[in-house]
Amino acid sequence: MTEHKRLAGMPDIASHADPQVAGQLDWVGMNEIELPIMIDGCDGSRSQTTARVSAFVDLERPDKRGIHMSRLYLLLDQALAEHTVTPALLRHLLRDFLASHEDLSSHALLRLDFDYMVRRKSLKSDNSGWKRYPISLIAGLTGKDFSLEMALQITYSSTCPCSAALARQLIQDQFRKDFGPSGEVEAQAVLEWLGSEQGIVATPHSQRSAADLRLQLAPSFEAFPFEQMIDAVEDALKTPVQAAVKREDEQAFALLNGQNLMFCEDAARRVQTALMAQDRVIDFWARCRHFESLHPHNAVAIVTKGVEGGYKPIDGQPSGWRQG
Repeated sequence: MTEHKRLAGMPDIASHADPQVAGQLDWVGMNEIELPIMIDGCDGSRSQTTARVSAFVDLERPDKRGIHMSRLYLLLDQALAEHTVTPALLRHLLRDFLASHEDLSSHALLRLDFDYMVRRKSLKSDNSGWKRYPISLIAGLTGKDFSLEMALQITYSSTCPCSAALARQLIQDQFRKDFGPSGEVEAQAVLEWLGSEQGIVATPHSQRSAADLRLQLAPSFEAFPFEQMIDAVEDALKTPVQAAVKREDEQAFALLNGQNLMFCEDAARRVQTALMAQDRVIDFWARCRHFESLHPHNAVAIVTKGVEGGYKPIDGQPSGWRQG
C-alpha cells in the first residue's frame, strides 16, 4: 500500500464529522508552541532564541467541526527555520494560514513571545553585562488588512519624591540637633558630618519598577525596532537597571536616582513623551508599575497615545502585554 493510499484511508474527524453544536468560532489554534527563532540586531548581527508561539484562525463555517492545526504548525516550523523574524515574514505566514484554511477561515492571528538580550555598558567602569527584555510580536490579517504590534517590558528604578522630601526634613532636623539652631559652623565639621551615618539619618525609598508597552507599528517597515524603542524609553526614564556593577557604577546609579525622583505618574508621562516622538508607532498603550518597598501593593499609571476610539489590541488583551 502506498503512503498516499494509507493516509487516504485514515479517518479525519475534524474535516468530516459534524459539530456536536453548530456555531462560528472567533479563534481556534494553538499557543505555547516552543520553537527556535532568528532575530536580527540593530548592528547587523543575528541571534537565535526560543519563542513561545501562538497561532490562530477563525472558524466561520458553523457546519465544520474543526480546523487543521497541523497545517499551522508545519507552516510555522518551516518559515521560522528558514528566515529571520521580520514584519514581512509574519505577514507571509498569516497569508499561508488563511490559504491553508481557505474554505474555513478569513482571519488569522500570530503571536511570538521571547526574550531579547542586549549587552549594556556599565555606567562608569569599563565593564558590560547582558540585559533581558521580554518581547512579544503580535500580527493579525483580515483579507489584505495587516496589523502589527510589538510589546515589551523595560525594568527601571524609581525613587519616591515624597519619601525624598521627608528624608531631607529628617536630615535637617538631625543637623540642627548636632550643630545647634544658629551660629557659624566650620566647613570641615560639616563635611565630616555629611560623611557619617548622622548625615544620612533617613533615606528615601526606591524600588524596581517596570514599564509595560504595547506599540502598534506601521506595517510597512521591514525590520522590528527593538533597540530603538528600548533606548528611547530608557533614555526618557533615566534610571534603567544595571547589569555589571562596580562601586563607581553603583554611585553613578545613586546619583541618577537622586536626580530623577518620580512617582508612577511622572514615569508614565516620560514614557508617553518618548513614544509620541516615534514615527513608527501608530498608537500605544503603556503601563508603569512601581513595586513599592513601602507598601505591599504596587503604584500604577497607564497612558495611551490618545487615538480616537481608544487603543484596540490585535489579540484583545488590553490590560496585559504578555499571555500566560
